[in-house]
Amino acid sequence: MTQLVIGITIVVVTVLVVRALGSSKSKALTTVLDWFPAILFAYVIPAIVTHTLNVDLSKIALHQWSKNIIMPLAILMVMSALSFSQLRHIGWRPIITFFSGSMMIAMMPIVIGLGTRYLAPGLYETFISGGYWQGMITMVGSWIGGSTSQLVLKELSDCSEELFITILVMDNVLVNLWTILMFQFIKQSDKWNTYFNIDDKVKDFVPDQVDVSKSPLLTISIITITVVVSYFLISNFLMKIIVLSILGLLLGNFIKYWNHSFVLKIGGILIILIMAILGLKLNFENFGLPISMILISIVWLVSHYLIMILMAWKLKLHMAWLPIASMANVGGISTAPAVTAAYNEEWMPHAIILAILSMVTGTTWGIISIYLMKTLVI
Repeated sequence: MTQLVIGITIVVVTVLVVRALGSSKSKALTTVLDWFPAILFAYVIPAIVTHTLNVDLSKIALHQWSKNIIMPLAILMVMSALSFSQLRHIGWRPIITFFSGSMMIAMMPIVIGLGTRYLAPGLYETFISGGYWQGMITMVGSWIGGSTSQLVLKELSDCSEELFITILVMDNVLVNLWTILMFQFIKQSDKWNTYFNIDDKVKDFVPDQVDVSKSPLLTISIITITVVVSYFLISNFLMKIIVLSILGLLLGNFIKYWNHSFVLKIGGILIILIMAILGLKLNFENFGLPISMILISIVWLVSHYLIMILMAWKLKLHMAWLPIASMANVGGISTAPAVTAAYNEEWMPHAIILAILSMVTGTTWGIISIYLMKTLVI
């Protein structure tokens, strides 16, 4: 019981610290968070505390609570944030381009696995026996679906804690570098349109207004009942995630007074909570990653963008959609609208919609990657 209390205390304090960091106006702190996101502190702070206190909190009940209750709750929140009616304002060409980028992210681990098996057996051995394919699967979830999908796929792929934190750090460094590139690319969108002979006149959009009249009470009640019922009726973790994902989409689109902005906000807080609980299990020993994996990840990102360029060229789609779609895939709901604002602020709501679409499809792409990896590569 004492260890459980210590664990809960560490987690609660960590969540409060991360929330405070995220809302800070300090320029110096903002600069740090640009390269070391606040959510990464949620994972590292508990690990530092447990390491300093020399206490093992990897077996406390809090971890089962996270997997059985908190994570399903986060999945349901995030999935119910997507409104199908909003997608009609974007059009089919940006969505197809967006999904082509998602597909390349999800398929690249399989391509790398097959390629190394036949062309570089030594690297293949490291890729499989070293468990790095499992780390790449978590990156599929992170890049397409965000932290929620990454955490789910960590469980489904059985990625080790040591490899997960290494992947997490590398992932954040790469994504931040990529974000800088996307800021530059979107500013040059008109020049790229000229180069590819694209004359796509996209109308300006009016940002969707949040309906403050929607009370969160109905939303909270339905979500609570759904998660409680699933806890007692569905024991298999994967089946629970699939069922709750489908139910989330149905709830968010067929209940008239569903509060989408509320579930998205609470879902973000739950992600921080899950990360903090995971941090209690982290061991800093054996921290490392081969340079080959870093290079592979860079090629991975570039390939994702090249396939979207090809798709946009074929569809004659405005090139500004590429960095928006890429950041919706790789960066998420915070960076996608930020990059979009560098070109046209009125497009930001649609960047958010694509980012939400990414969040709700990431786990599915990851499951497909795991299935193909085990069927074709391992």
